[in-house]
Amino acid sequence: MQLTVKLQQRKLKRLPQYHVDDDWDERLHGLLGAAWPCPERRRFEDLMADVRALLAAQGLGYGRATYGCYSDSDPSLGGAIWCAVSHLRPEVVIETGVGHGVSSRIILEALQHNERGHLWSIDLPHFFERQLHTQTGAAVTAANRIRWSYLEGSSQQRLPSLIAEVGHVEVFVHDSLHTAKNTMFEMDQAASVLSPGGVMLVDDIATHEGFAKFAVRHPGYRTIVCPSADGIGLFGIAVNTAEAD
Repeated sequence: MQLTVKLQQRKLKRLPQYHVDDDWDERLHGLLGAAWPCPERRRFEDLMADVRALLAAQGLGYGRATYGCYSDSDPSLGGAIWCAVSHLRPEVVIETGVGHGVSSRIILEALQHNERGHLWSIDLPHFFERQLHTQTGAAVTAANRIRWSYLEGSSQQRLPSLIAEVGHVEVFVHDSLHTAKNTMFEMDQAASVLSPGGVMLVDDIATHEGFAKFAVRHPGYRTIVCPSADGIGLFGIAVNTAEAD
């Protein structure tokens, strides 16, 4: 069953009305050509328990507004990231936004399980709350870091050159500045090199029209709108359905 989420106007600007797919997880697995129910789900749940314990041991919380005013990766988004990386077995993964590094840890654990692939993470440290810098990537263990490259700076600065360097991407995760302009910039950059069957996962799409505009401009992508685990926010998934040459 689908629900219609009616988003309120902000700054006198009407935001898109998204149709949220209650069965988004099953639909994602269908687009990935992966088995459903997902055999990897228990492994993900065990991982998240370990992530919470690791953060707690450092005196850090997990969830919304635990990294200054920013939030850790939602469990539903995290599950989608885990499944995308586990099933696609990518060589190249790029994410924007790190914070505590929960999504980074999820990606890196999946890459380690796959025994292949590398993650590039772009993150712009907080300008004012400099004490947060010591918490950046706190969820990532030393064992994970062999497959991780951390690039400090904004996506506007770092993403184009990274895209040119890696040449292709199978999984892209947007979790940086959540504005229409920045979201569309990042998605367009990733789409320029996203492999057929590749996946983009985009957090916090409800506050602007960026994800909706990308879907209209790129009809070759199948898009899914997903509810966060706590029902507060939305995230989007875009799968490149183009066939390989």
